Amino acid sequence: MFAIVEIAGQQFKVAKDQKVFVHRLATEEGKKVSFDNVLMLSDGGKVTIGAPAIDGAQVGAKVIKHLKGDKVIVFKKKRRKGYRVKNGHRQALTEIVIESIVGSGAKKAAPKKEAKPAAPKTEAKVETTGTDVSSMTVAELKAMAKEQGVSGYTSMKKAELIAALS
Repeated sequence: MFAIVEIAGQQFKVAKDQKVFVHRLATEEGKKVSFDNVLMLSDGGKVTIGAPAIDGAQVGAKVIKHLKGDKVIVFKKKRRKGYRVKNGHRQALTEIVIESIVGSGAKKAAPKKEAKPAAPKTEAKVETTGTDVSSMTVAELKAMAKEQGVSGYTSMKKAELIAALS
């Protein structure tokens, strides 16, 4: 039995107990992972093709270790111009071993909940005590904003400080 599964943006033909090197996965060593984007299954003479993926099919694997691939040398040259650039690259990889291939009945992994960024606090505009804020310096405006509890006053420009204080 083998399956064609999409792992980290690439398609792999995998079988049980096979070791595969894939792009770096955000999983700790020794943890189990499951891939539910199975594109094709072959069980003996029976072949199942997904459109695009097979519902209920799942491939289970265990992360063995994280490592770096072999160095690839990138050399650029333009003749008669004196231009030569040499760069190297080592791809970050994860070694996994395929533990199980389930053809049907597997539950889909629950999507991870993303933490929504906190909405910026809307500050209530505080009335100034009759002073002309446009004639004040930026340092004085920042001091006044600090006293009134305006958030983010340190990175504001003069016009923004005047708008926040009035």
